[in-house]
Amino acid sequence: MGGTGAVGGLFAGRLRGSGAEVTIVDASAGGDITKIDAALAEELGKADLVVLAVPEPVALKALSGISHAMRPDALLVDTLSVKEPFVTAAREYDDGEMLSVNPMFAPSLGFEGRPVAAVVVRDGPRGRELVRLIESWGARVVEVTEHEHDRLAGASQALTHAAVLSFGLALTELDVGIEELSAIAPPPHKTMLALLARVASGTPEVYWDVQAGNPQAVPARKALAGNIHRLAEMVETGNEAAFTTVLDSLRDFLGTDLVHYQDLCAEAFKTL
Repeated sequence: MGGTGAVGGLFAGRLRGSGAEVTIVDASAGGDITKIDAALAEELGKADLVVLAVPEPVALKALSGISHAMRPDALLVDTLSVKEPFVTAAREYDDGEMLSVNPMFAPSLGFEGRPVAAVVVRDGPRGRELVRLIESWGARVVEVTEHEHDRLAGASQALTHAAVLSFGLALTELDVGIEELSAIAPPPHKTMLALLARVASGTPEVYWDVQAGNPQAVPARKALAGNIHRLAEMVETGNEAAFTTVLDSLRDFLGTDLVHYQDLCAEAFKTL
């Protein structure tokens, strides 16, 4: 379902490559999964696996009809970027296995070496086999609850994108141009410009969903805004001791991963 989109296409291609027979139903081709006709019901009844790679409102509206059309031993999978509303609704339908996954990367990057968050809604052999298949494509499957997923996505996606977007908006208010910045930009600034270019060139709906669809994005943005004010006050009042304490606390937060991320940054800067 939604197999011509970026995420749906990623799964359709890999499933075909693994030997599965794939049928795509997509709104771009006139398919409407919220109004299941006899032909679609027949297809759903034959499927071992149904992947819902559609926006959340469509998935919620289609859930009841799809669940009732599928066989009890089939597996339903969604790829939504926010889990709690859909998973909560899906738990009402005790009709078979269900796995909720979210590739935590742009589909164009591919599965190799990248994390896929997985919420086991209803466990079973088909779900476990799909996890093994995703791992065989090179991904790291990280099992979480729906609440953990949304909390972590708020910090790792919404906060990150908000920081990049705010950085870009701040640049537009300063008396600087991209050519003069690029001429003198140190590696950290080039890294931020590269991230800004990636986000600005992306699909607006995707980045909007990250900010607007996840309730956990609200505290993430508030924390970002609050700590920019905290930093400004620290500097503007000449409180260098507090600034030093902040760096100490950030090293404590990174803990034993500090060296790993230092090395990762050093490697990235070699290309900038």
